[in-house]
Amino acid sequence: MFNIKSLLISLFGILLLGCTQQQRGENEIIIGTITGPESELVETAKKVAKERYGLNVTIVNFEDYVIPNTALAEKDLDANMFQHQPYLDVVLEKKHYAITPIGKMYIYPMGVYSKKHKALSELPDGAVIGIPNDPSNGARALRLLAKAKLITIPDVNDLELTAQKITSNPHHFVFKEIVAAQLPRVLNDLDAGVINTNFAIPAGLSPSKDALVLEDRNSPYANIVVVRTSEKDQEKYRKLMDALHSPEVQEQAKKLFNDQAIPAW
Repeated sequence: MFNIKSLLISLFGILLLGCTQQQRGENEIIIGTITGPESELVETAKKVAKERYGLNVTIVNFEDYVIPNTALAEKDLDANMFQHQPYLDVVLEKKHYAITPIGKMYIYPMGVYSKKHKALSELPDGAVIGIPNDPSNGARALRLLAKAKLITIPDVNDLELTAQKITSNPHHFVFKEIVAAQLPRVLNDLDAGVINTNFAIPAGLSPSKDALVLEDRNSPYANIVVVRTSEKDQEKYRKLMDALHSPEVQEQAKKLFNDQAIPAW
């Protein structure tokens, strides 16, 4: 389930911002992101954008992967930064939003973590494994488990892969779908959880040290910045990307992600 309190706060913020949507100018951007280290990167970019480009950036934080694209399509946001291309592809196939990526940010490798077991080989038959409940990250988690030879899947390119499509599960693992941001919080109740780096680090988990298996640096899952298609060539978004790719943001990324965030541009 969603964190209702945080969800309501986000919705309230959007409603307030939406009321002023028509008043936003060529140097104003409202950007949505996910609460956590990545929102801190945007905070750094916000300062650079103001000081270097005269751009006024307002940040709205979310705790789920669904609302930011809807808010962008409905003009309550001007941009968002929280997703990778495979996730956006799934959303566009279903919702047909007129939104498009304008640039890449970082790859945050997904990993398998456990508080009960020190190796994948220790997972018992019938182990309960938590995976993200959104379609793209859920599929991404299953692909990682398949690469680790824990399960077999029919098609590694299936963007909507689900546990129901698994072709071989010899250890009878039970897959529990959980909101991605909640996975570190319930890890003690699971045998293992497949967790995004941007949620693992705030929970005190080190991808390089604690993950039982981790995506390699060739992962295609770079986070992207998305805007409405009709506005993608506006100058203010070029300035936004310059701020997001600035040395200041890169240095902050190194601190926040302990060198686990890989630049994808």
